[in-house]
Amino acid sequence: MKEKTAFKFTTIFAFLFIVAGMLFFNPLTAMACGYGNSGGSDFVPQRQSPSWGNQAPGNQAPAAIGQEQAKDIVKSHVSRLNPDLAVGNINDAGGFFEVEVINKFDEVLQLVGVDKFSGRLMLLN
Repeated sequence: MKEKTAFKFTTIFAFLFIVAGMLFFNPLTAMACGYGNSGGSDFVPQRQSPSWGNQAPGNQAPAAIGQEQAKDIVKSHVSRLNPDLAVGNINDAGGFFEVEVINKFDEVLQLVGVDKFSGRLMLLN
């Protein structure tokens, strides 16, 4: 009789443990890997339509950003990561700008791409 009671208690305890785990670790409300926000906006600066000032009126496509705006985007991102780094030369590469990230000795550390229409950063090398 004690064995049946122990088995029932173990079964009920395991069931409650599984249900509590499912409630606590609900995959529908998980916030891992950018789920629930705008695709990783915590890690990569995102272009916000009204604040950039070059949004086309109505439902038209936004205007392309210029070299100075691309430089500002990279400069603000790099200064948050490491204030000792700076922005070097900017080259037009078609759909994006290639921007050099340099150190205080003017050595190129990284090439960063800035998409002309979304303003998103991408690593090039």
